Amino acid sequence: MQLTFKRYEKKYLVTNVQAAAVNAALQDHMAPDQYPSYWVQNLYYDTDNWDVITLSMEKPLYKEKLRLRCYGTPSKDSNVFIELKKKYAGEVNKRRIALPLSMLTDSLQKVLVAHDTQIARELDFYLQNNSVAAKMFITFHRTAFSGIKDEGLRVTFDTNIRYRCDKLDFSHPCQGKDVLHEDYQLMEIKTRTSIPLWLCEVLSENAIHRVSFSKYGTCFKDLKQLL
Repeated sequence: MQLTFKRYEKKYLVTNVQAAAVNAALQDHMAPDQYPSYWVQNLYYDTDNWDVITLSMEKPLYKEKLRLRCYGTPSKDSNVFIELKKKYAGEVNKRRIALPLSMLTDSLQKVLVAHDTQIARELDFYLQNNSVAAKMFITFHRTAFSGIKDEGLRVTFDTNIRYRCDKLDFSHPCQGKDVLHEDYQLMEIKTRTSIPLWLCEVLSENAIHRVSFSKYGTCFKDLKQLL
């Protein structure tokens, strides 16, 4: 189980037609991921004044977010990931630990102290120095592909991006307010180095351009309009 990630993540807001064209072009170079289609549930931590996402949206050179993540609808024995996602100069670094959902009945800090690993201590240090708590739930459906020869290359398509600020748990995976039009998908290219030439050509042929898109930021913008 991979617990650390260091890579570049490029994002593209594509139409369903563009997504279908990319999917067709991937067939010679990529294969469905080990888990090709699934719901992703996220619980983001922030301050009472939303300082974490407010700073992140200002696009500083360095930023970090703490979240809980799980896949599908977990049982009490399913793994939930406690993640610290850091971004510096465009490079994404994720550090996370996996724990059964049943262990998260206590405070997050107590759980991390009991886990007692290097990554758990890093996560605990973040909590000690930031007054954050669970603030927003974000869910989406993901279809994922991995490179056949380039194991470091992944392409994902996210749809049904939704959020809520109540029911902050993992028992309602599909509930929330939609923030992405049904005609669009969020495509992400994740790579350790540069995007391969064949994939650059696919993007160019289909007039697909990189965008700045944060799921948390987009959901927060939508929330502010409702307040």
